This record gives sequence, C-alpha cells and structure tokens, in this order.
Amino acid sequence: MSGKNQRLPLSRRNLLKLGAGAIGTGALTAGLGCNNNNAAVSEPTKTPVSEPTKGAVSQKAINHNDMTPDQIVQHLMEGNQRFVANKRQTPNQDTVRLTEVAKGQKPFAAILGCADSRVPAEIVFDQGLGDLFVCRVAGNIATPEEIGSLEFGTLVLGAKVIMVLAHERCGAVDATIKGAQVPGQIGSLLEAIKPAVDKSKGKSGDALENATKENVLHQAENLKASPVISKLIQEGKLKVVGGYYDLDTGAVTMVS
Repeated sequence: MSGKNQRLPLSRRNLLKLGAGAIGTGALTAGLGCNNNNAAVSEPTKTPVSEPTKGAVSQKAINHNDMTPDQIVQHLMEGNQRFVANKRQTPNQDTVRLTEVAKGQKPFAAILGCADSRVPAEIVFDQGLGDLFVCRVAGNIATPEEIGSLEFGTLVLGAKVIMVLAHERCGAVDATIKGAQVPGQIGSLLEAIKPAVDKSKGKSGDALENATKENVLHQAENLKASPVISKLIQEGKLKVVGGYYDLDTGAVTMVS
C-alpha cells in the first residue's frame, strides 16, 4: 500500500459517522443535563423489532428503570439473600441477554467495590450482564478516576444506586491500621484509607471491622462531594449506600 490515494476519503458524512461512533458518548456526557438523562433512560425505544437500528439499546436491556433507588437497594439485597441461601436465579446470563446488551447498556445500579477476588458483585447480588456498573479498586476507595467513572455510570448510563461495598478482613485496611511500609504505588491506597482508620480509633469491638466500615462511610462521603453525584441525589434520582460483605457467609449487610 502506498501513496495518499490509498487513504480513506474522509467526507463530511464519514466524519459525522466516525464522530458518532467514537466520541458520541463523550459528547453526551458533556452536554447531557440530568433531566435529559432521565428521559433517555426511562423512555422506551420507538424502533420496531422488525427494523432494528444499529446502536439502538434493546428495551429489555433497560432493566428496572421504573424502580426507585430504595426499591433497587431492596432488589440487590434480595439477590444477595438468594446467593446466601444457594438459590441463585442467575438472571440475564444467557446468550440472548448477551445479544441484547451488545448494542448498549443501561445498568440500574453501580458498585464501588474492593478488587478482592472473593467479592464479585454480579455473583453475590445474583445479577447478570448489563445490570451492574462495577468499579473495583483495593480498599474500595473513591479516587478521582473511580468518581469520574461513577459520575458516568449514573449521569449518562442511568444507574440509580451507588453501593460502596467493603468486605470482611480487608487487607488494604489492615495494612493501613498497621502502618505497613509498602513499595510502589500501594501506599497511595493506604493514604486514602487512613482518614477512616483514624476516625475509627477508640471504638469498641473489632478494630479491623470498625475501620473497614468507617472507610465505607468515608468513601461514600467522597462520592457525595462530587457536583454531578450530589445533584442527582438532590433531585431524587440517585442514592449512595454502603455495604459490608461477610467472606464466611456471603451475606451483605448495610453500613450506615
């Protein structure tokens, strides 16, 4: 292949197509107000099934958007109860669902969870493809990157609940309590957890559990400080909650 004559001709039409495909979501993020977002999430697609539009989101992919944030929290907890009781329904995990959500996503809830391999959110809440917008990082900390991701998951994609999900015997919290000397960038994780550890000192009970739950509340407050997230909360479109996962039983309890 040689010469500029081999290059793809970028007509105005081609540029528009390229822009729509590559940066359409970014433009939506910049220009979308909360009211417009709500309409985009809740209004059913008008496209007939017999005439599919490329890129359209199947109405079946828009899960539980008629539910309130409180109802979604209850829905998550009911899924966890099924997991604990070994009665999982494993919804939305077949190839039909895979095809439905391939065209777009409208998760009903977002999870800020720990990167711990023993706490996969879709399994412990008995959910499936396209249901949860999940951000995982050691210590379930709300870094700028995690906050930005969750702003996107709520404002643009329409998730109505953010759950900060910690777990029993968290190594990151334990290392922070012990003041561990760690290499590389691991120390940045401990620094983000340290305010919660300091606040939990002096409380009765297990020091690690107390600090882990305090860290849930601290990271939830960091999320609520986001102008995007706080506005959605004020408008009643979003709820930020905390959860604590028991490694031994699989049960999630609310943290408040």
